[in-house]
Amino acid sequence: MTVEVQDTSRPYTSSDNPNHERRWLVLCIVALAQLTVVLDATIVSIALPQAQATLGISDGDRHWAVTAYALAFGALLLLGGRIADFWGRKRSFMVGMVGFAVASAVGGLAQNGLQLFAARAGQGVFAALLAPAALAILTTTFREGAERARAFAVYGAISGGGAAVGLLLGGFLTQYVDWRWCLLVNIPVALFALAVTAPIVRESKAHGDTRYDVPGTILVAIGLGGLVFGFTQAEKHGWASTETISFIVVGLLALAAFVVVEQRSSHPLLPLYVPWDRNRAPGLVGSMMVGAALIGGTLYLTFYLQIVLGMSPFVSGAASLPLTAAITVAAGIAAQLMTRVGPKVPMTIGPVVAALGLILLTRIDVGSSYVAAVLPGLIVLGLGLGLVLVPAQNIALVGVEDHDAGAASALVNATMQIGGALGTALFTTIYVSAKSSFAGTNPDAHPFAVEVAGYTDVFLWAAALLAVVCPIVLALVRARKADMPAEGAVGMH
Repeated sequence: MTVEVQDTSRPYTSSDNPNHERRWLVLCIVALAQLTVVLDATIVSIALPQAQATLGISDGDRHWAVTAYALAFGALLLLGGRIADFWGRKRSFMVGMVGFAVASAVGGLAQNGLQLFAARAGQGVFAALLAPAALAILTTTFREGAERARAFAVYGAISGGGAAVGLLLGGFLTQYVDWRWCLLVNIPVALFALAVTAPIVRESKAHGDTRYDVPGTILVAIGLGGLVFGFTQAEKHGWASTETISFIVVGLLALAAFVVVEQRSSHPLLPLYVPWDRNRAPGLVGSMMVGAALIGGTLYLTFYLQIVLGMSPFVSGAASLPLTAAITVAAGIAAQLMTRVGPKVPMTIGPVVAALGLILLTRIDVGSSYVAAVLPGLIVLGLGLGLVLVPAQNIALVGVEDHDAGAASALVNATMQIGGALGTALFTTIYVSAKSSFAGTNPDAHPFAVEVAGYTDVFLWAAALLAVVCPIVLALVRARKADMPAEGAVGMH
């Protein structure tokens, strides 16, 4: 997503902003849209065990309910930002909201797994248009001063707290209404948002070069899709199979071609200097690993709480809240640390702490106590993730030119979603393989013990992925506290 560069030859006045008079109403609308997008990542995770039973989805395929959304969202987020800027932010916002509602209706009425997965992919496609359009409206409505800081504080709080809302709402709807309402609930929300957006928000768009990088968009979608499908084929056919290797090779070749296209394009989807900077690269890697651990790894915690410990959907959602609370607390600590010692310290400590939390979760067993075996790991994991999230997002804007600031911020959000998609696919393969291996060596084991063997392997691999971030940060990051953006970055999707 691009951000319009203000004309600095004259002072900015409120007359330059068509939404200035209704800016606080606009903030409420944007916050509602952001909440919808964020909570949809977790609300379905809580409902997934029930949806799996109803629709007859296999253990190897159920991850697509999460992967399809994250992959489509992450792969198309940069393009969605360009469309919002060039086509019109209000128009893109409304189309994105309509499409999101339609996809939610299809998912809520799904009669089989394939329909649910297709609907989730549709949600991701329209979320990739809706989320950057909402952010662009906010960016152009609040342009400077204390009001801008307050507006982005609200936006960031929604981004962080939306996951918790999704956990509780998903648990409540699944237990007391029906799991389908975890998707159908988006319809009345969308209708309300459209009804208030039409008369309140005024249209705005970027000017100048408004060409789209279609080849780049196609290549990055093929590349990421190839990697995800390759990881899922490994679960069915093995890592050395022709199917697995073919998809992974196609994905890598498409991503290599994407780099070549972006180098030669006069209007690239992603200016390559953004990800290749020595400071930003660790932030992007950190964001991807956090996405893998948060979206992919914790999905199996939901299964453990509901399937093995027998918690109801609502109770399991509440039991996951300490993770969100710990992330929120650590994010505040990280923000303070950045102003005192710079981003390197929290970005180095955070992955180690988060990995330790996941290692603590490997202690779970069939008869484990939530308080003794799960809660400590959740809190430590959340503290570590919070320490990484804030500096990773802020460091993404270090040294970025004004007209690419939106693309840089969108890239961090995209890498988190992509990390979640790739991580979920990879962890599914690990989970199925670990179950098969454990069952083979322990033929008389209780079925729940087989499940736990799969979960603990996932947590261990997620910890290993997070630990990789630490040496990368130590080797590459040179940014200091003075280099951090004065107003901070926006919240993550």
